[in-house]
Amino acid sequence: MARILAIDPGEARLGLALSDPTETIARPLSVLRHHSRPADARAISRLAKEHGVTLILVGLPLDQEGRVGPQARRALRLVEALREATTVPIETWDESGSTRAAAELGKGDQDLDARSAAVILQDFLNAAAR
Repeated sequence: MARILAIDPGEARLGLALSDPTETIARPLSVLRHHSRPADARAISRLAKEHGVTLILVGLPLDQEGRVGPQARRALRLVEALREATTVPIETWDESGSTRAAAELGKGDQDLDARSAAVILQDFLNAAAR
């Protein structure tokens, strides 16, 4: 069985979430402080290997019209750095509303980014299960 690692990319922090081995349930994993794209990609690659990840899912913050804006372009640059750092397949997923949904799940700003990644991942898992 495999796991999926989801990333909620931000300017200062990257939220990470991991699926269970059956790829049914997402749970927050941790928050990485942003250093540089290559350093972030190496850290994510190490975590993916450590957890036996078979897919990395990167949240893509599309604008209200569903188009790629400045934040989404930043996320896509992270995707490119990840592709250089790992052989694990990488996909993107629209993360619209994930931070708002994560804020409703619990208190504590500390874990908000990881909870946001879990919301992105759970949305992806639910869509795949249909």
